[in-house]
Amino acid sequence: MTSASTPSRRQALQFLAGIPLLPLGTGGIAASLLTACGGGDDGASYVSTAFTSMAAPTLANPAAMATNTVGSTMQVTLSDGSVQSYALAYQPFFITGDSVPNVKGGQILAGSYFDINNQPIIDTTVAGKDRQFFSDAPDGTSLLTVPNAKVDGVKGNHVFAVVQFEYTTWAQDGKTDMYGKLPSPIAVLTLDQDPNTGKLSLVKYHNVDTSKVHGLWITCGASLSPWGTHLSSEEYEPDAFTVASNTQFQAYAKNLYGDASRANPYHYGHMPEVTVNPDGTASIKKHFCMGRISHELVQVMPDQRTALMGDDATNSAYFVFVADKEKDLSSGTLYAAKVGAGFTVDAKATAGAPLTWIKLGSANSAEIEALANTLKPTDIMTVATANPSDASYTRIVSNGKEEWIKLKPGMEKAAAFLETHRYAAFVGASMGFTKMEGTTVNAKDKIAYSALQNVQTSMVAGNALNVAGNGVSVPKAINAGAVMALNLRGGQKDTAGANINSEWMPVDTKALLVGEDIASDALGNTANPNTIGNPDNLKFSEKMRTLFIGEDSSQHVNNFLWAYNIDTKQLSRLMSIPAGGESTGLHAVDEINGWTYIMSNFQHAGDWGAIHSVVKPTLDPLIIANYKNKAGAAVGYLTATPKQPRLG
Repeated sequence: MTSASTPSRRQALQFLAGIPLLPLGTGGIAASLLTACGGGDDGASYVSTAFTSMAAPTLANPAAMATNTVGSTMQVTLSDGSVQSYALAYQPFFITGDSVPNVKGGQILAGSYFDINNQPIIDTTVAGKDRQFFSDAPDGTSLLTVPNAKVDGVKGNHVFAVVQFEYTTWAQDGKTDMYGKLPSPIAVLTLDQDPNTGKLSLVKYHNVDTSKVHGLWITCGASLSPWGTHLSSEEYEPDAFTVASNTQFQAYAKNLYGDASRANPYHYGHMPEVTVNPDGTASIKKHFCMGRISHELVQVMPDQRTALMGDDATNSAYFVFVADKEKDLSSGTLYAAKVGAGFTVDAKATAGAPLTWIKLGSANSAEIEALANTLKPTDIMTVATANPSDASYTRIVSNGKEEWIKLKPGMEKAAAFLETHRYAAFVGASMGFTKMEGTTVNAKDKIAYSALQNVQTSMVAGNALNVAGNGVSVPKAINAGAVMALNLRGGQKDTAGANINSEWMPVDTKALLVGEDIASDALGNTANPNTIGNPDNLKFSEKMRTLFIGEDSSQHVNNFLWAYNIDTKQLSRLMSIPAGGESTGLHAVDEINGWTYIMSNFQHAGDWGAIHSVVKPTLDPLIIANYKNKAGAAVGYLTATPKQPRLG
């Protein structure tokens, strides 16, 4: 390189520090932007990123409906008015069930299941074809780095992905329902990042030993903590009062412990945290003090103490945990929201409904785990499923059921942290939402976003599950769901008048994006395919000012991954998931070694419902061929290919 070209190149490298750089299929965005700078000294600066919207696939191209299909572009605008466009594509690390290199040596099945003794759990449902169970439902994913990482086989930069596997839909016989009957695995992927292109390649796979936290239960969404750990989830907490008749939970215990009666329901429904080690292994702990709810995921705010939690249940609520110390979720205070007047899911409304916060209790994880180890549900409260006509009982609606409960004396703390849904309803929290899914935060504007997969049942006035006067009531269902925006503020007090020690408490909730129910179209969609339907995964990119939205829709024939620019209000479809599948594992990573990543998985392709009657005959054989007889699913990320070559 001549000295004459050096100044402009250095100038370009300086402004590239502010530009989102996606990993590449061929060539490099950074290189092409350098080329675009030419030889002049007027270095343009980054202004914005936008995405074009792809068309939804149709039966005119069945192959596109039967796999991950990407037809969008990323457009980077610079201050000189120039726009650089990059075609997006999808790159999987593996399909579950693939044999991949084990960090401990040998090979391991991606997404495979292990019991409490770390022995493989075997699927024996097809005679003569015994094999280890593996998941068709990869979900929450975090991409991260670890100081001083060293794993054999990495030639470029060490990057790690933590991936959790929510469940397995069916055994290999295609008839035996396995949902919630296997202990959810979590894996660490050691990835080799090419410093020149940003490409990530799988080098090693590590199955995390979860035996010290009693195994894991239905791990759904996840987030990356500000301090670089993977914050997992356990949704649909098992009802401790009905485990004697819960065949699903008994099967789970049998597969985990070899004993259908051994698992303790109070050990599940909590918040696991995974810490990756420099050698590509990991440790895990479970936080028992953040409430036992249907944890979809938690979003920790920039203060590194305040966590807004998604609660994926019927009659769910907004919950916030405020930790006592930064970067430490092992002790703190749990709050549940009370929704004030004016709640609506009309995105045109000018004001949100106010939120106030009921303190449920303060605790540390060790003391609640000790209670979980020793208490039976009847030690905490009495629950009646029919009206006992006894004034000492309080009527509640929790987890989609009407109940009457009476708290045992002195059991407030146990109830708050082990029977959180029931206790929150008991003390007057607004337990009225339906399937509150992903949460994320826009730190610059101090706004959190929360997905409602559906607006139905408990949210609809007149429904048997709707609690009059709790603030959550709409005149009619919107089955296609909505994304809510919550302003975050400090200086708040709880309903008892005590100060809340956080500058990041939600103070109101207002609809941002709303799905649209329609009569079934020619393809089978019952929600408008040109806007969000049943939002689930949410992740926000600060650099791109973009909210990414993944769907879990029983109303879209293909689920989609969307990008919504909060400044321009542009909604763009980035990717279509295989028909019958769900968009999962979303993680928007603004920068790792100069590259921006959008992580995305899918689960249960070809899981047909009533809306798929038109497409199923054509697509079923394609999905069977693509994804291991519908037993496999992809874990991967979006790549980009620039139109200009790399600078040599």
